[in-house]
Amino acid sequence: MALFQKGNKISLYNNLPERQGMTDDKTPNKPNAAGRRQIRVEVPSTLEPTYANAVIISQTSSEIIMDFTQLMPNDPRARVKQRVVMTPTAAKSFMQALTKHMERFEEKYGEIKMPPTLADQLFSGIRSDGTDGTDDE
Repeated sequence: MALFQKGNKISLYNNLPERQGMTDDKTPNKPNAAGRRQIRVEVPSTLEPTYANAVIISQTSSEIIMDFTQLMPNDPRARVKQRVVMTPTAAKSFMQALTKHMERFEEKYGEIKMPPTLADQLFSGIRSDGTDGTDDE
């Protein structure tokens, strides 16, 4: 699966074999010459964006789980705002698309400088059981 954006138009291409048929708007949904079919992405006008400044990632044998969180100054809690669960294949496609977009971003705006200990600053002491990792009760 691949995601392409040109201006405000987003195209999602799926390489997986699908049953051929009709889309909701009665147009044929056939694979293109590259064997991919285009999927029209519809974003509801009522969809609220979610801000996250950190993500906690875990996995099972069949899923990749991403908890998008907000970390606030002087607050030891990481408030999970959205949980996204993907298959490993979908997560890898997401990672590839995100990597391409980050490369384009840095080509356009310059390299993003990361403090060497940012991950430690963000995630030291964060536990998924709701505690801050200290022994204080």
